[in-house]
Amino acid sequence: MNFGFSDGQKELQQTVREFLHDRAPLQACRRLLEAGEGWDPGLWQETAALGWLGTVVPEQYGGAGLGYLELAVIAEEIGRALAPMPFASSVYLATEAILRGGSPDQRQRFLPRLVSGEIIGTLALAERPGHPDPSDTGTVLERGRLTGTKIAVVDGAVAALGIVSARGEHGTTLVLVDLDGPGVRRQAQASIDPTHSSASFVFEDAPAEPLAGVNEGWSFLEGLLDRAAVLLAFEQVGGASRALELTKEFTLSRYAFGRPVASFQALKHRMVDVYVALELARSNCLWGAWALSEETTEIDVAACSARISASRAFDLAAAEMLQMHGGVGFTWEHDGHLFYRRAKHDALVLGATHAWAEKLVQRLIRRAAVQLPGDGDTSPDQRSDRPSRSSQVARLTHGLAATAR
Repeated sequence: MNFGFSDGQKELQQTVREFLHDRAPLQACRRLLEAGEGWDPGLWQETAALGWLGTVVPEQYGGAGLGYLELAVIAEEIGRALAPMPFASSVYLATEAILRGGSPDQRQRFLPRLVSGEIIGTLALAERPGHPDPSDTGTVLERGRLTGTKIAVVDGAVAALGIVSARGEHGTTLVLVDLDGPGVRRQAQASIDPTHSSASFVFEDAPAEPLAGVNEGWSFLEGLLDRAAVLLAFEQVGGASRALELTKEFTLSRYAFGRPVASFQALKHRMVDVYVALELARSNCLWGAWALSEETTEIDVAACSARISASRAFDLAAAEMLQMHGGVGFTWEHDGHLFYRRAKHDALVLGATHAWAEKLVQRLIRRAAVQLPGDGDTSPDQRSDRPSRSSQVARLTHGLAATAR
């Protein structure tokens, strides 16, 4: 099956690339970083005017009414440009949560404001270091009031609307909170990528309302993270692709012993490693985009595959970019650290890569409705000599997690 983009989607991709090349070059990203400003509000409003913030939002709420393939195209170009704006938090998480889990009234109240760029949204999930788990949720919703703490909220320093996980009467739920409202204390935190701020929040009887369309909160949250993982993976692929291109350009122009350093086998092999990782990630991303747009049951496995491979590709491309630029690659004046910062940031936004690897294993096991290969073709004595299913699963889990790290 061909998972590629149509001619129209490729034209959109080129248009987005040209806009970001003119409006958000790497020099602009660096100026924001050096000035301590982090993100670019002007760029945010311009992308809102172009309809990017509401790509998949129906027109009745002010959106463009397009599909997830178009959003994936935009996501890749945003990642390629290292665009300094809270796109993933507000679009992939907050907007998506309200679009899929909000009541008609909640959609009407919040989606137009998110689409227009009037407010920025984010997801507040973690309460301690490590991958979030339903048992870790200590934030409580009682009688429309929220009490608890959230840490490492991505883009939390600039967000005005929080989608917050909490314990309600029937287990985990998601609630809408005005982050500038009463009962909310915000504390900025340091981020490895200052173009994406981080903050912690303390809620003390803060007014909150549950997402009306969410019944099984944790199940809905898992689905939300899966969908966001596919779109963020496209950003990572875009960043990895640009890092590889810049590295190739430099090594072709840099001479040693009378010839381009790119002609040396050691560098060529390392760039091939990056290219292979990038193409694997791109294939998984296209699979994920197809599963997302078609609403197939493959989205859970496709999301994990895209997340794992894209994180690895971007991390490898950014690290090799620093190394292959030699001493200059490690200087503040070079752009290499911008890609390295974004690669490390993106790898942790939705949970660590090794946690996604473990999640992938568990999901594949659940999908395995049949016995392990060969179980029906051997005698009981032969099967007794074979490692147990649990031990095989443990080894597979450990292997994937180690690879992801």
